[in-house]
Amino acid sequence: MGRLRRVVAAFAVVLLAATLSAPPAAAAPGRPFSNPIKAQKGADPWLVFSNGNYYQISTTFTNSLLMRRSPTLAGIATAPSIQVWQDTTPSRGANFWAPELHFLNGRWYLYYSGAQTGAPCCDTQRTHVLESAGSDPLGPYTYRNILTHSSLGIGGWLIDASVLQLNGSLYLLGSGFINGSTQSLVIAPMANPFTLSGGFSLISSPTQAWERQGGTVNEAPVALQRNGRTFIIYSASACWGPDYKLGRLTHNGGNPLAGSSWSKTGPVFQRSDANGVFGPGHNGFFTSPDGTENWIVYHGNDSAGDGCDNGRTTRAQRFTWNSDGTPNFGTPVRLGTTMDGPAGETAATPTGYRIVNRNSGKCLEVAGGSTADGANIQQWACTGGANQRWRIEDLADDTSRLVNVATGKAADVTNCGTADGADIRQWAWLNNTCQRFRLVYTNTGGWVRLVNVNSGRVADVADCGTADGADVRQWAWLNNNCQQWSLQPV
Repeated sequence: MGRLRRVVAAFAVVLLAATLSAPPAAAAPGRPFSNPIKAQKGADPWLVFSNGNYYQISTTFTNSLLMRRSPTLAGIATAPSIQVWQDTTPSRGANFWAPELHFLNGRWYLYYSGAQTGAPCCDTQRTHVLESAGSDPLGPYTYRNILTHSSLGIGGWLIDASVLQLNGSLYLLGSGFINGSTQSLVIAPMANPFTLSGGFSLISSPTQAWERQGGTVNEAPVALQRNGRTFIIYSASACWGPDYKLGRLTHNGGNPLAGSSWSKTGPVFQRSDANGVFGPGHNGFFTSPDGTENWIVYHGNDSAGDGCDNGRTTRAQRFTWNSDGTPNFGTPVRLGTTMDGPAGETAATPTGYRIVNRNSGKCLEVAGGSTADGANIQQWACTGGANQRWRIEDLADDTSRLVNVATGKAADVTNCGTADGADIRQWAWLNNTCQRFRLVYTNTGGWVRLVNVNSGRVADVADCGTADGADVRQWAWLNNNCQQWSLQPV
């Protein structure tokens, strides 16, 4: 018996050792996707994963910021574009570039550059910051500050702002000019997420040949941290050329405000003629839902002759780490290549959306699933029918069309009416403003209002009815629950 106990004990030790030394189980891959994950207005992308959803935002070149939300990376391609901010203030209400979303002290902060209304491009670009009311990345947002300083050239010109947290301190990164420099990477200390506490200093200028192709540019700095090491990944050369690319700064432990505290390496991610990817850059980073994978999001062009405009599309791919602890971004993947999505995705990729009224809890539908032009759009108890599913298609001008899945026809204001009470019906796509809507984020919890571009009025359930068949019409915004809608993926 004693010998048997010793054998069993020895076996248990071996089994325990094997268990402790065994590698962790491979994470289940996410939903299949292919690039681009956003084709319309895909430049300067930023993406985060929070509370079960990805949130993606990018440059608009207008006075509005729009965000997409999806439970899978693949779903970003067809997710509704929701307006989270619009600014008509003349000093800052135009040409929005490079929005970034950061969660700090329990709030989301949205950093972006904006210009003076009517000013020629692009000397009036300044950095602005918004603050969320709570922990919802969609907002609602409040304008907090302009982040500029006399140390910057061109009257405070600063674009591509991002934040760096290092050794318990907060810093603002950006691209600007100091003391007659070329367009360079700059940094300033912050007292809080919307207030600078000092001037800017320069940490990188485009001094190397690979940073000067088509233009002498350093821009779009983004912090990347792992295992106690801090890197800044940035874009170099001209965004209007095919050789726009990424470089890397590595922090050596010194004062982050000093250029001597950073060493430069590059390029670390660049064009792939073999894969048909040109000008890859202006990136962000995110982790997979289960936290096991690192991903890069960036924009790129399809040909060497494409420029620095809305033709750039948003792409994403997984990256790894070298044995020396530095990131390895690999080669930009060819468009259309099917890849596994980020590990830990559990939801299905949406194929459409239910549009549910906040007051009644009922679904927007085409009456009876009729395919005829002029068929009424109304509310009805949610049944899961195709006539209650909608594709919300981005039209690349900050507006969308609402296309019924069952009929293939678009929501339309009757006879392009502008009066309160004009009926909303379906009609074949005519590509006019009466069939275009802005989805404007309205209230914490995911509620939006559907604003008709032609009339400026919103989709409204007649007389706040709660019955099946209550008509949906347009009406002036009254800020009530009958005019608020939830976009629910199906």
